[in-house]
Amino acid sequence: MLKDFKEFAMRGSVVDMAIGIVIGAAFGTIVKSFVDDVLMPPIGLLLGNVDFSNLFITLKEGSKAAGPYASLPLAKAAGAVTLNLGVFINTIISFIIIAFAVFLVIKGINRMKREEEAPPAEPTTKDCPFCFTSIPIQASRCPNCTSQLSAA
Repeated sequence: MLKDFKEFAMRGSVVDMAIGIVIGAAFGTIVKSFVDDVLMPPIGLLLGNVDFSNLFITLKEGSKAAGPYASLPLAKAAGAVTLNLGVFINTIISFIIIAFAVFLVIKGINRMKREEEAPPAEPTTKDCPFCFTSIPIQASRCPNCTSQLSAA
């Protein structure tokens, strides 16, 4: 059983998948930082100093401190139940960026894999000039009308 597991784990596709998962997780972290730290602050500034990470709705005030809460971490520290719309918006934007990046990678791979179009096959038949039926290209007499054909 240990030998079978070793063969499975060392198979090329399993190792490639593991490497892809690790790189994908790292890429997800980079995209999350890009969205949270680079993309959303200017968008929030354009929309009137809105910090999307602190965009939330308090569903139930916390037992430790009463609202309103200035930020999501303060609401969480107070034990409040919140609907975190800003975090959700950031997650959606992160997903869109990751999906677009994966699309571009797959599109590039598909472009590299495309095979050149095969040249058209040599014709194997020709039309009889007398009766216009299809006959083998090497025929010297039409099997339908028995006409003598010139050499092509």
